[in-house]
Amino acid sequence: MAIIFLKLLYQKLNNNYFLNSSLYFAFTMKYYIIAGEASGDLHGSNLIKQLHQLDNNAIIQCWGGNLMQDAGATLIKHYKQLAFMGFAEVVKNLPTIFSNIKFCKQDILSFKPDVLILIDYPGFNLRIASWAKQQGFKIVYYISPQVWAWKAGRVKKMKQCIDKMLCILPFEKDYYQTKWNWQVDYVGHPLLEAIENFKLHQKNNTPIADKKIIALLPGSRKQEIMKKLPIMLQVAKHFVEYQFVVAQAPGQDDEFYQQFLHNEKNISFIRNDTYNLLLQSKAALVTSGTATLETALFGVPEVVCYKGSNISYQIAKRLIKIKYISLVNLIMDKLVVKELIQNELTEENLVKELNDLLNNTVKQATLQTDYKNLQILLGAGGKASVQAAKIIYNFITS
Repeated sequence: MAIIFLKLLYQKLNNNYFLNSSLYFAFTMKYYIIAGEASGDLHGSNLIKQLHQLDNNAIIQCWGGNLMQDAGATLIKHYKQLAFMGFAEVVKNLPTIFSNIKFCKQDILSFKPDVLILIDYPGFNLRIASWAKQQGFKIVYYISPQVWAWKAGRVKKMKQCIDKMLCILPFEKDYYQTKWNWQVDYVGHPLLEAIENFKLHQKNNTPIADKKIIALLPGSRKQEIMKKLPIMLQVAKHFVEYQFVVAQAPGQDDEFYQQFLHNEKNISFIRNDTYNLLLQSKAALVTSGTATLETALFGVPEVVCYKGSNISYQIAKRLIKIKYISLVNLIMDKLVVKELIQNELTEENLVKELNDLLNNTVKQATLQTDYKNLQILLGAGGKASVQAAKIIYNFITS
């Protein structure tokens, strides 16, 4: 009863701007958020905005990027200092990784947050979660690791150290409940919000090309780009009436892409403008990953492309137990977009599938219907950042 009275008193004083310093610090909530990638920075920034809406006295420290900082958090470490991809790169940077983990633990202990919010980035965040639970911190995980695809054994440990799991894929809630007897929350997918915000703030949409556009999204890592982009570009000579525009990865310099240019005049490159590119595209060739979902949410017909080294592919095939590699197909639980995997990713197959997307009106209509149903499924949890912020705030104040 006394706690309820104090909360009501706090709200009353806060609303009338008569907070004295002792009451202010007694009721100020502190949030510590860790995001280790560009996508986490985007989704983290929207979450921070919503937390400030619910708790205008919130003090937030974060590992993330410029977007989270601009949303009102104090940036402790930028995700660009954390992005190590591939086995060799991880091994080479092990001292830095261990140093980052040690620093993170010290910073959390110093800050003493009311809640630790971990956004995806499982290799790092699950280590921190395990440690933080032992220190007595409340832990919320926003955007579940894809344990349904591989490393499912991690769930046992996750259940022990995560107080609230917030999922963004509709089938994850049932997966955790049915297979692991773990009650989690589905909050909807944050990409819906990100794309909606982009479209809302698009005013002067300058045309990227004079021709109709086909987008090429070959990934972000050098190894995957070098495997897939040359095959994607072979298609351009078969569709001279279209402009093929490659979305360059933020982490790769312009010189890296020059090696893929030949004599085709209908190939060009852009950087940091992928959403604008998708907004103007008639079709897309997309490497597997989140980009396949983004492309679908923009309503762009796509072919999903995957090709790795034979050894990596054989290992992945044995470790990863899923029916599809595209998030679109996984969420819809059926083949919505064509997947060309490994030896199927050829110039001939790409030309055939792209022709179908551009000229088969029945296929186009079916695809758009599936895309609309996909949006409905992803939005069923509500606006992701709003739902996540409410759950987090209620969790630490109840």
